[in-house]
Amino acid sequence: MNFDHMQRRWSSLRKVLERSGPFCRPDFEPSPENLQMLVDHCKVLVVGAGGLGCELLKNLALMGFRHLHVIDMDTIELSNLNRQFLFRHKDIGSYKAEVAAKYINTRVPGCNVVPHNCEIQTKSEAFFQQFHMVICGLDSIVARRWLNGMLMSLLVYENGELDQASVIPMIDGGTEGFKGNVRVILPGMSPCIECTLDFYPPQVTYPLCTIANTPRLPEHCIEYVKVIQWPKENPFDCAIDGDDPQHINWIYEKSNDRAAQFGIQGLTYRLVQGVVKNIIPAVASTNAVIAAACATEAFKLATSCSASLNNYMVLNDLDGVYTYTFEVERKVNCLACSQVPREIEIEDSKYKLQNLIDLLCERPDLQMKSPAITAIINGKCKTLYMQMVASIEEKTRENLSKTLIELGLKDGTEINVADITTPNTITLKLKFPQDNSASQ
Repeated sequence: MNFDHMQRRWSSLRKVLERSGPFCRPDFEPSPENLQMLVDHCKVLVVGAGGLGCELLKNLALMGFRHLHVIDMDTIELSNLNRQFLFRHKDIGSYKAEVAAKYINTRVPGCNVVPHNCEIQTKSEAFFQQFHMVICGLDSIVARRWLNGMLMSLLVYENGELDQASVIPMIDGGTEGFKGNVRVILPGMSPCIECTLDFYPPQVTYPLCTIANTPRLPEHCIEYVKVIQWPKENPFDCAIDGDDPQHINWIYEKSNDRAAQFGIQGLTYRLVQGVVKNIIPAVASTNAVIAAACATEAFKLATSCSASLNNYMVLNDLDGVYTYTFEVERKVNCLACSQVPREIEIEDSKYKLQNLIDLLCERPDLQMKSPAITAIINGKCKTLYMQMVASIEEKTRENLSKTLIELGLKDGTEINVADITTPNTITLKLKFPQDNSASQ
């Protein structure tokens, strides 16, 4: 690409990067080198190639970012095509990351998008260390938390002081229907995902007694067919496949019958799909706004041309358009970004290991999925329970019915917890009731 063409192509960016202004950061120095640095050196990882990911890749490529990587394990489905505009009907069944990268590379001269068709959990620390920033367009809280933990593990501390050169900024975007949010996370410096975990409520579940005896919502009818009728009638002699139209049609018809029986209105084919596949509703315009905000924040971080978002923005365009920005605070005892073990209060001396595991999964500020617990007991490292490995689960299953005291745990004992929500082992300190701890 010759110099004259580059000057014309990036003329709008040059006006921002070669002039000073009232919103520039103190360390910003107007210079043609700013654009050169952005185009030639800045390396960005986009996580997710769905509704947000497609918008992000397009925006970043057209803003001058030429060294992009995109990671996504999913393949393209027919239902994606209405909003994930980098894909066509012929691409159905292909990997999202691969098709998106090829499309951008073809349409934007000089841009090099590298696809990775896999889970983020398969990548090493060295993979993430090569990037200047990470932008998330995920629909999974577990993946967000894992990525947050990975970036925290890359931080380097010297004599207790954070080496800012080891900080890889993370820009996180999320949408649900006509609502969305953007946040800028500077690991070790600003609030992280775990600091605000209670922003993400646990997944909605419906009591079995309600869906079986007193359904009140269309969702109750769908869950009844999914959980009770399907296993009982086994219409296709297989498990439910949310992508099979025959399966969805059968569930839709049976759900309609049950809804009519109880006088429930509002059941639609789309709702059946959403409940069966646990689909978060997606709106293309919301994705576009949130992706634009994420890309703008990436541009500001890369060039220092303006102060970054501090640090959370919400969008609601359900009734008109409403945005609000506020500063989330760090948690002193955050599981991910603090150096202090979180204390877990034990209710009584009869507290069992199963009760502790339930607590780790159900508490809004923990929300673990399948915690594996180890502890140092009498000078030896002991695995108390591990669900993910079948042979170990079988050997440690009996511990679930034992009390923590019977297992050798007491007030002040630190347990190590591994979970799919983080790449790191988390240390928790048990705090027993005073009357119990005094007897230890």
